[in-house]
Amino acid sequence: MSALPLRRPPGAPEHSSPTAPATVDAAVLARLTAQFAATAADHDSSGAFPRENFIALQAHGLVGLVAPAEHGGGGATLATARRVISAVARGEPATALILTMTYLQHHALTRSDSRWPAHLRERVARDAAESGALINALRVEPALGSPARGGLPGTVARRDGEGDGWKIDGHKLYTTGIEGLSWLAVWARTDEAQPRTGVFLVPRNAPGVRVIASWDHLGLRASGSHEVVFENVAIDADHAVDLRAPADWAPDAGSQTDIDAHATQQAWMTVLLGSLYDAVAHAARDWLVGFLNCRAPGSLGAPLASLPRVQEHVGEIEALLRTNRVLLDDATAAVDGGHAQPAADSGLLKYTVTGNAIRAVELALQLSGNHGLTRQNPLERHYRDVLCSRIHTPQNDAILVAAGKRALLSSGAAA
Repeated sequence: MSALPLRRPPGAPEHSSPTAPATVDAAVLARLTAQFAATAADHDSSGAFPRENFIALQAHGLVGLVAPAEHGGGGATLATARRVISAVARGEPATALILTMTYLQHHALTRSDSRWPAHLRERVARDAAESGALINALRVEPALGSPARGGLPGTVARRDGEGDGWKIDGHKLYTTGIEGLSWLAVWARTDEAQPRTGVFLVPRNAPGVRVIASWDHLGLRASGSHEVVFENVAIDADHAVDLRAPADWAPDAGSQTDIDAHATQQAWMTVLLGSLYDAVAHAARDWLVGFLNCRAPGSLGAPLASLPRVQEHVGEIEALLRTNRVLLDDATAAVDGGHAQPAADSGLLKYTVTGNAIRAVELALQLSGNHGLTRQNPLERHYRDVLCSRIHTPQNDAILVAAGKRALLSSGAAA
């Protein structure tokens, strides 16, 4: 059991607190997994935003789970957040991805290097706890690509000549969950002589925010990661929540406290994303086990599960998933114990866990043959979804270059 905040159910007395501590045990998460799995194929087919899933999550107080407790949220540890993301992803991973992005933004509000105004940190957290408001960062652009690889954003914020606020113009890609978001943390630069870069907090319903419904992806189709265009979007001056000189955004910039906070944020991201894709692989494994125990070809006269070759390959899947569990458990315990691993090690965690998850689903497809690729079975959907793990930042080439450079430099220094 874990203590999670519970939203006041419909009809409850007004004086009952929406964030009063309550317990949500494994049975609750199991019911959510089954509920989301029942409609996952429909969401995959239509690409429709899984709104009813978020209504169910909010009914259990799970949208604001990670938001700071002093602002009405659950103040959850990474271990608790990971349990929820794994359960959601096992049922419908696009929902889990959208929820993960909100959790990461909420955790960032608690970081020691957060420069957000206190009243906006509180507002975003309370919106999540009280009404299930979602938030995500909008960073990727058509020309820039991923900001993790450097470069100034093309999205520009300029001072509003008619007031003290800002006007924003730009174009963003892969805005996960945009159809259900309430807040947009927009990565942009100023139009100053020496541009600053940073985050501008934009309400989703602000005039001039336009969505281009272009998301038609191989996997995670219900994530609604469409394009967004900003046309003369006005925000208040204090909604420029974190502006810095471009060099000050480097992972190793700032004090040791800032560097440690960045490492912790990276660890949260890789653990939650790793847990999401590991859960997809578990869902594939569950379907495969059921299939192998039921499928009994006439030429065999027994279920496929009785074959030693099949047992060997299922054992390989079990080994991959156990490795993932051990690695994720270790990283989670380190973070919650206040000793997050360096960002480069978090990258290696993502590389290993997502690689294992992909391999596990590939083995399941290999064992199931044509049945696994049939659309009426979920395995082909699990495969399409798990492949999406490769494109999340940090990507494999950046992870391996960073790890290799660190090893070579440390070896050279020792010599």
